[in-house]
Amino acid sequence: MVGAQKNLYFSVTASIIGFMVAIQFQTVSEPVNRDTRDTWELRNDLMGEKELQSELLQEIRMVEDTLTKYESEREMSKGELLKETLEELKIEAGMSDVSGPGIILTLQPVMNELGHEVPMSYVSPSLLQRLINELNMYGALHISIDGQRVINTTVIRDIGTVTKIDGHSLNNLPFKIKVITKGSEEAEKLFKRIEISDIVEDFFVDNLQMMIKKPEEDIEIPGYQDTIRIRYMEPVE
Repeated sequence: MVGAQKNLYFSVTASIIGFMVAIQFQTVSEPVNRDTRDTWELRNDLMGEKELQSELLQEIRMVEDTLTKYESEREMSKGELLKETLEELKIEAGMSDVSGPGIILTLQPVMNELGHEVPMSYVSPSLLQRLINELNMYGALHISIDGQRVINTTVIRDIGTVTKIDGHSLNNLPFKIKVITKGSEEAEKLFKRIEISDIVEDFFVDNLQMMIKKPEEDIEIPGYQDTIRIRYMEPVE
């Protein structure tokens, strides 16, 4: 039994040694492939590799320059976008001068048969507010009364016997009410609606005649000149 094990171990060891010798013999017997290119061929290949490397480096620089340009344009576009947004908010709030198609209304005293002004008390604040509501309802975007811009916080009230709009007196007749609409078609519709509105007769009862000019393409309205006071609003941290 012991002799059989020894024979087995001997056989395995001999097999392993024979396998290793065979591998070594094959490795030694195989010829080594040598580079048979001459110096000029190697130099040309090296120059080609250098040119390829140079082209790759140039492309990398171009891509980096493009990324830098895009980044700069993006930063600039942010600033321009903020400016545009700020200007749009100013226009919407009534802080900027605006121009566009619209109509002009003129309030003036009624004349009698002799061409004299019919006595009147004052311009009714409630009638002016009704007129503004109708103008807004019929498509007005921007309104000014006697050169005073009408905004969301505008106050029209009478102090004593004088009607005032944001502190500006409206006791000097005649004065103009300018209205800007979205476009020429809207201006034409506004003209026709105000022309047949009951508000015209209501002003006439107060001895005021409201003249309505046909739509114009370029009406200018000034921005709100006073400071807009904001209450009950705080910036969010």
